[in-house]
Amino acid sequence: MKIKEIIVVEGKDDTVAIKRALDADTIETNGSAINEETLEKIRLAQKVRGVIVFTDPDFPGERIRHIITQNVPGCQHAFLPKHLAIHKTGKGLGVEHATPEAIREALSNAKQMEHEQEEIISKEDLLMFGLIGGKEAADKRERLGKHLNIGYANGKQLYARLKMFGITKEEFLQAIEHINGVESNE
Repeated sequence: MKIKEIIVVEGKDDTVAIKRALDADTIETNGSAINEETLEKIRLAQKVRGVIVFTDPDFPGERIRHIITQNVPGCQHAFLPKHLAIHKTGKGLGVEHATPEAIREALSNAKQMEHEQEEIISKEDLLMFGLIGGKEAADKRERLGKHLNIGYANGKQLYARLKMFGITKEEFLQAIEHINGVESNE
């Protein structure tokens, strides 16, 4: 499998994991110390071939994703659920620990963030469906993020991410129905 877009990852180990999974080119940010030279490479890649940002599902990975989003419009984003990014010893979290299948799945579900979308999902919706403010909210957000292929987020991030990815109220409600259906079948 060959991917046209250039994949932005955090480091060399991530590049190795990507190359194990498929034929693709990468740009490494060298961790969260992303500099202007790296941003210029990403801008050029976006113009020429397109970019998929594929960072670790942790705070530094989200920080890098945010910096790129602010500086390079139009990039696609791929998310790896935390449980698929944990090293088999339980120590270490990152793209480099994911199986080739999990990497291919995440990249095939890459989405472009949309900045200008009218607010159709409200914070009240998140509260009403138990995605914020409850004991099981974090678990529900994780399952929702996995189902919608937008990754795990805390309550505030989830609200912003639903807007950025242009998730419609209908898609949101279908996803809620799905995760609630999965809950009742367990």
